[in-house]
Amino acid sequence: MDKVYTSLGLMSGTSGDGIDASIIKSDGKSSYEVITNKYFEYDQKIFNKIHNLKENIQNVKDLNKYSNEILKLEKNITLYHAKVINEILKYHKIDIIGFHGQTIYHSSEEKISKQIGEGKLLLQLTQKNIVYNFRQNDIKNGGEGAPLTPIFHKLISKQKKIKTPLCILNIGGISNITIIESNNENDFSSRDIGPGNCLIDLWIRKNSEKQFDKNGDLAARGTSNEIILEQGQELYVNRPNKTSLSFDVNDFDVSFVRGLSLEDGAATLTQFTGKIISSSLLNLLYKQTKKNFKVLISGGGRKNKTLVDILKKMTSNKISIELIDNYGVDGDYVESQAFAFLAVRSVLKLPISFPNTTGCKTPCIGGELIRN
Repeated sequence: MDKVYTSLGLMSGTSGDGIDASIIKSDGKSSYEVITNKYFEYDQKIFNKIHNLKENIQNVKDLNKYSNEILKLEKNITLYHAKVINEILKYHKIDIIGFHGQTIYHSSEEKISKQIGEGKLLLQLTQKNIVYNFRQNDIKNGGEGAPLTPIFHKLISKQKKIKTPLCILNIGGISNITIIESNNENDFSSRDIGPGNCLIDLWIRKNSEKQFDKNGDLAARGTSNEIILEQGQELYVNRPNKTSLSFDVNDFDVSFVRGLSLEDGAATLTQFTGKIISSSLLNLLYKQTKKNFKVLISGGGRKNKTLVDILKKMTSNKISIELIDNYGVDGDYVESQAFAFLAVRSVLKLPISFPNTTGCKTPCIGGELIRN
């Protein structure tokens, strides 16, 4: 019988608002059990530093230019993760920690992905085995370093006995999909398909004191500017990295809605985001496979009712769209559970990325393990 590990997954996504923490028990292969999920919000100072730094780092040269600021933020983020872990350890025993860190720069074309977080410092502060730096081995083997969650999405579909063909759409800062055409072991693929919350969140942060458009309420009160929307779509269609499997938030720009009111800008960007996601779903699922796919939405973007309504309207009669929560899965914690699962696979030296998910040459193990 395979050993079952108790693993803590820590995920700080592109929204940069805090840490999703999940403990699961898993053999790293065919099963998992959720023990607990909890969210820990960053203080305003860390939140601001993350977003200011990400906006300043526009190319690989900026990684050197802002190296001192990166190191300071990396230490602060690691200390905050340690605080979270030690709080959790008061109530739970764990074997391993999957530490994603905070992405501050990702370029599929340059094959560079920078997540900040000091694994060795985290080990010292928690006295627990740490798996971190999940993306680098994939990149060394020709992959783009993302998305990494598809192997866990596949396990969800199997364990929850969700009928295939199935697509799991994660709407975080970026939108990505895992396509599961059948229950066969290797019959799945993945890719980023466009912006998720990133443009809407950036617009809200720049033009109000809020961090995001809760429930899509601001967009619902605004009116989408069709002329500006069309200009934005032209820019997207003519983007340079059309063949990429992964995106960074800096691959997208809100400048085309400059001058609109807060509500109209939110409405236009929500419509823009919805059109890109819908178009990708229709092309990759409906037009190419001719199958009746069920799409399950996870991530923070599923709470934006205005965006979800747009997706349903634009794909109606062709694709069935539901929330993943309808199948007993908490859509807020799929990513953190995934990194708990990936940490176990890393310990077992099992692959976490595949040619059909990141573009790597062969299935790749990933993550650096440092033991207590």
